[in-house]
Amino acid sequence: MSVTDPVENLQALIRCPSVTPEEGGALTALEAMLAPLGFAVERMTASGDGTPDVENLYARLGADGPHLMFAGHTDVVPPGDAASWSHPPFAAEIENGLLYGRGAVDMKGGIACFVAALARFIGDNGKPTGSVSLLITGDEEGPGMNGTDKLLQWAKARGERWDAALVGEPTNPDALGDMIKVGRRGSLTGRLTVTGVQGHVAYPHLADNPLRTMAGALDALMGKPLDEGTDLFPPTNLEVTSVDTGNSATNVIPEKATATFNIRFNDLWTEETLKAELLDRIGRAARTGGKNTTRFTVEWLGRVSPVFLTRDEQLAGSLSEAIAAVTGRTPQLSTTGGTSDARFIKDYCPVVEFGLVGQTMHKVDERVAVADLEKLTEIYRHFIGRWFALAAAC
Repeated sequence: MSVTDPVENLQALIRCPSVTPEEGGALTALEAMLAPLGFAVERMTASGDGTPDVENLYARLGADGPHLMFAGHTDVVPPGDAASWSHPPFAAEIENGLLYGRGAVDMKGGIACFVAALARFIGDNGKPTGSVSLLITGDEEGPGMNGTDKLLQWAKARGERWDAALVGEPTNPDALGDMIKVGRRGSLTGRLTVTGVQGHVAYPHLADNPLRTMAGALDALMGKPLDEGTDLFPPTNLEVTSVDTGNSATNVIPEKATATFNIRFNDLWTEETLKAELLDRIGRAARTGGKNTTRFTVEWLGRVSPVFLTRDEQLAGSLSEAIAAVTGRTPQLSTTGGTSDARFIKDYCPVVEFGLVGQTMHKVDERVAVADLEKLTEIYRHFIGRWFALAAAC
């Protein structure tokens, strides 16, 4: 096996069935690729109450700055019904220029290409003047509790510091070179509970239907836009994901109604200001939507993902130049999509994201064009050279 070949690297990783939270041999395979390049590789297992233990990997080449981090994950989502695949999900077979397998795009492909790019760079130029590290988790597709966040804390406690980071998530919507992610919207989830008075539908004057207040509250939450967006962020958006009364009877006014909602918010809001706005909207609706007996509560669910935007011309510029050199494309700088582990990394250093085309991620027959693996490897190789050259000049 030659680690300069991203196809061989990716096949080795896909053949490890590392469905979250199982390591599945993927970190062992990655360690075998990195050790011959001179990396010092350490494995760290993180634990948490109510969540499975997760094995993570940290590898570093070099002892001095500047220090570039590559971050990603080897865990994958379940393949579903393997019989639905045209090729076995963990066989990494190639047909008509396409490599099939769970994790091909999200995101073992990005890791395979970065390792190949490093190997090529070292072969041509020797080790970078500075340090390169790989921070790889096995928990990105799972609860996200025992992965990147804890691995960063562990590494920082050991004295690790970084100047910039690249996350190899699939960022391109249609073609390689379309898009660099330079930030992410925040994510906030809430559950609204409205309590009324249960009663017979034929005697509504003796009851208080919580759905009247709920309907008004949901209209208040979704009816008026929260903002119009900014130059780099789309408008903040709230979606109601469930409404329930737990009532199976057709002749009973329910006592309680619940609704769950999620907001993806831009940098016009903080967690505190957004919560205050939502509570104000619900409160005004509740005062007019039901009887005096109607009450409401809002529970905020899970961990809030903060909004962030990376403003680092050296990092984004080096990557954009590398993309243009290999593909001829000028990438869009974007903040679209869901959350990623970059939300943890941004607290330690500037971070951007760039990887493969994401059209088949999490799907049956997840696959990547072999030609894209070669192009991404060359983009990463150019980026490594450009970033260290600029960092040395500063």
